[in-house]
Amino acid sequence: MKKLEIILKPEKLEELKDALSDMVGGMTITSVMGFGAQRGAKEYYRGVEVTVRFLPKYKVEIVVDNTKVEGIVAKARAVLNTGHTGDGKIFVYEVTDAVRVRTGESGESAI
Repeated sequence: MKKLEIILKPEKLEELKDALSDMVGGMTITSVMGFGAQRGAKEYYRGVEVTVRFLPKYKVEIVVDNTKVEGIVAKARAVLNTGHTGDGKIFVYEVTDAVRVRTGESGESAI
């Protein structure tokens, strides 16, 4: 099993959810703040330039069996890619086990 963490711009969340809904059984979405290569952004507040260091992002977490990882990553890249800095990142982690609390199932049957 693998865990995918996808960091993306807020305006791309609905498009990503729609694209992945038929490929995954569930996902967890968290509102986060951060910066990468963008190093923040400049905005104007009451005529004064202000540098915003942490930009609003979403983090989507998905746990799937190994056979689905390549397809999900490819589809997520296609949806999120605008060619501009700040499009996001996809992290893939190994998951050693999962347990469904209600039934006690473990492994891939728990997801």
